[in-house]
Amino acid sequence: MRPASLDEVAGHADHLGAEGFLRRAIADDDVPSLILYGPPGTGKTTLARVVATSTQAEFEELSAVSAGLADVRAVMQRARDRLAAGTRTVLFIDEIHRFTKSQQDALLPAVEDGLVVLIGATAENPYYEVNAALVSRM
Repeated sequence: MRPASLDEVAGHADHLGAEGFLRRAIADDDVPSLILYGPPGTGKTTLARVVATSTQAEFEELSAVSAGLADVRAVMQRARDRLAAGTRTVLFIDEIHRFTKSQQDALLPAVEDGLVVLIGATAENPYYEVNAALVSRM
């Protein structure tokens, strides 16, 4: 069974513990966009879902292996519609390093403007595999 709340997520006390960065960001309603980096099966997707649930945000998931620019644009439009109604969106992109530079660049305005909280997941070192402009905003 997968964790449904931060209290059910094991490990990462420095980030998820009572004084942890992510727990404080959720409590302050100020969750930034971020990249989760680690081997497959370590809970990156689950943690992204927990963040969305904990902040009452809608969760959108894309896989960079199969999604294209049209998919990203469709998510952004739904996020705009939700934000106009007072609901935020957490956009989770699995294997974010697989997006092309132009696909990653298309995410920049949404991240900069706070349209979505972007949570990217990768098993590759993001500082080498993800667009530097995007990494600098996460």
